[in-house]
Amino acid sequence: MKFPTPKSAVSLLGILLALAFPAFAAPAPAEGVWRGEFNVNGEPLPFNFELRDLGGEKPVLTLINGTRRDHFALEQRGDGSLRAVMNTYDAALEARVVEGSGGRRLEGHYRDLVPRRNGANDLAFVAEHGRAWRFVDPDKDVGADADLDGKWAIVNRDRSVAANQVALLQQEGTRLTGVFMTVVGDTRELEGTVQGDRFYLSHFSGPSPVLIRGTIEEGEIQGAINFGIYNIAKFEGHRSDEVELPDPYKLTFLEDGQRRIDFSFPDLQGRPLSLSDDKYRGKVVIVEIIGTWCPNCTDQTQFLAPWFRENQGRGVEAIAVAFEQEDSFEYFQRQLTRFRDFFDIRYDIAYGGVADKKLATQRFKGLNYMAAFPTTIVIDRRGDVREIYTGYTGEVTGDYFQQYKARFNALLDELLAEPDPYASLAAVPR
Repeated sequence: MKFPTPKSAVSLLGILLALAFPAFAAPAPAEGVWRGEFNVNGEPLPFNFELRDLGGEKPVLTLINGTRRDHFALEQRGDGSLRAVMNTYDAALEARVVEGSGGRRLEGHYRDLVPRRNGANDLAFVAEHGRAWRFVDPDKDVGADADLDGKWAIVNRDRSVAANQVALLQQEGTRLTGVFMTVVGDTRELEGTVQGDRFYLSHFSGPSPVLIRGTIEEGEIQGAINFGIYNIAKFEGHRSDEVELPDPYKLTFLEDGQRRIDFSFPDLQGRPLSLSDDKYRGKVVIVEIIGTWCPNCTDQTQFLAPWFRENQGRGVEAIAVAFEQEDSFEYFQRQLTRFRDFFDIRYDIAYGGVADKKLATQRFKGLNYMAAFPTTIVIDRRGDVREIYTGYTGEVTGDYFQQYKARFNALLDELLAEPDPYASLAAVPR
């Protein structure tokens, strides 16, 4: 019998060891529902998500908020870590699987990718698999001592948020969902619970997460809204069917004697863009003042982009003027190219400057004050401003959204039916 040489013996031993003890591989996350928990100023802020198709070509992370679902492409790295860029927001979720006494869990961070902040707004989080509840394990549910179902007038107790709010809440047993609305927009869909005389709500769909918590006493509520990477606002509230926010059609208006606005901003290619350009002459023009960092701007774009695709042959144009988190044209190009492609935007996009309402007011000469991002300006075929709408109320606001959509469509139908005052001039030979 011929024995192997030392070199071949080593090779054979390596093969046998490889078969008996497979090479170390980083632990993999499980598909399905997860419960995450941010740490915001030492306070837990829960959120829910789902991981799907981890073995496929297009793995997906889905953030869950009540009936709302937001999907993000998931990158699985060779070291076992995960990364999901928050679509059009300049942020990402990054995590890796960690083995612990309680089993595998995810540990990671919400990364704020805005260069000038240099990660100052990062939030740590942990997540556990198979937990679909948000605030309270069903086995520890103590029941609700009050019913918060209905419409609430919310009054801010400090100046960290400028305007009062309206809350629309739905309660079934201890499950609580709803939305808080302000003059600048809404919180998107909140999900949470009522436990005894306390209530909890949270939301996370890509931009900064939100936590609302409070107490209930004799039919009134008080608490705080934690805006994650931004600030905390204390509030108190009472039920009211009559409460309304200030009229969003009257907050921003033209100064006395003004009928028009004009501007000149660079587009994505750096070319100057102005309302006086021939492209807009005799057209109805919708001007959107937005920012990719702004969730209500994103929701407004999600409404306007498909509307424009369906109506662009009717004599309408649109311009999105973006004010961004960096005072940099290159940053604008990167962010708004991604924004354009994600929403399939087929109208013009221009760079207004850094995100600042005072700056936006200065650059849109003729406006009294740019009160919020987004702001929508509708201009008729003659070039006159016919309507200015502050903020945006998304689908979660129910009747408010339906009323906005109906008024928007009615106004655009009316303006598009008007004759082009320049059509006869275009027919005259030069």
